[in-house]
Parts: sequence; structure tokens; C-alpha cells
Amino acid sequence: MLNLRTLRFDARRAAAYGALVIGVALSGAASAAPLPLFPFIVEPQTQIQMAPPAVQSAPSQDENVIAELPARLKRQIVSYPTREAAGTIIIDTPNTYLYYVLGGGQAIRYGIGVGRDGFTWSGVQSITKKAEWPDWTPPPEMIARQPYLPRHMAGGPGNPLGARAMYLGGTVYRIHGTNAPGTIGTHVSSGCIRLTNQDVADLYSRVNVGTKVIVLPMDRRADNANGKRS
Repeated sequence: MLNLRTLRFDARRAAAYGALVIGVALSGAASAAPLPLFPFIVEPQTQIQMAPPAVQSAPSQDENVIAELPARLKRQIVSYPTREAAGTIIIDTPNTYLYYVLGGGQAIRYGIGVGRDGFTWSGVQSITKKAEWPDWTPPPEMIARQPYLPRHMAGGPGNPLGARAMYLGGTVYRIHGTNAPGTIGTHVSSGCIRLTNQDVADLYSRVNVGTKVIVLPMDRRADNANGKRS
């Protein structure tokens, strides 16, 4: 038969022992970290903060930026009385203009780069060949002056002849594009006539083999008051 007094004593001893164990455990936990004020509220797990991806800057397009031409050198239709037939090209060397005659007293005027001092020329020629993205083979005269030049360069954006070329008669001269649009309006070449790639492509689309080309000397103007040229 169980002794009730013994059972009560054992129960009290177990409770005291349990309280002691819990107290020790809580004391150890408190020394490690403070207890939450409201233990019944479950706090969300701390999220790992990831560094935002680096923002990639847009690639530089400086090599593709087209130099802004002065207004006078931009392609435009102008009043241009002349006796030359529509479709004729007239190079106004001193004013760095190329005129494509439309007829009816009008022409398309393009800004151009022309020969530097000592390399200008004049005369009447015709277009004998057309080429898109032409190769460049410097003539012997140019090689003699500039022996560092390549003997041949394949066509492409880096080629000095640019996007299009129109060859003039049996000469070494061409009307061509340029990858240096900042030279338009200057006297810079070895005698060739240069336009921006956009303008030379436009002109190229308008002319044919056989088109007449008039190159005026430095001491003459292509656009005079009465439209007459001696």
C-alpha cells in the first residue's frame, strides 16, 4: 500500500529539482542573449542582403558619333542658276561645295573637303567607275611622299575612302566618303573630293558612270550673281 506522505515528499522534491534545472537553463540563456519581450511573437528570419548588381554603363559610341557640320556645309537644295544640264556635278573648290545640278535653277549642295595647298586641280572629267566600300591602293606619287602608308587597304569603316567612291576619268582623283567628317569644309586632301559617308551615299545614288564633273580652280566661284560662268 502506497504511503501518501512519501508520495507528497517525492513530488515536492521533483518539482524543486525541476525548477532548479529550469532556472539554471534560463540563467545560462540570459547570459548569452536577452530574452525577447514578447516570446510568443515569432520574428521573421533575417534576410540575407545581397549587393545590387553593378549597373553597366552604356558602351561608348564616340567612334560612331558624326561631327556636327556647320549649317552651310549640310546637304540642302539651293538656288543655282547654271547652263549645265541636270545631273552635272560642279565642284566649287574655293568654297568647299559640291553642286549636283537639278535643273530649273536649283541644285543639291554638299559640303566637301578639297585638296590642300599645292594639291588643288581643275578641269572637266567624267565618272568612269563607281564602288561601294572601296579598297584603297595609294598611288605611287602618294607613296613617294608618305612612304609609311599601306600599299593596300581593304574597304570598310576604317578605310580613308569611306562608304562610296566615284572615280574620275583616268586620273588618280576620286569623289569619295570619309571616316573623318570633321575635315569637311577644309583644304586637306591630296586632290580627291571628300564628303561625309551619308552625303557620298546620297550622291552615289543619283549619278551614273558617264556623269560629267566640272572642277573649278581656286580663283573662280561656281555661284555668281547672274548665273553666268566664263
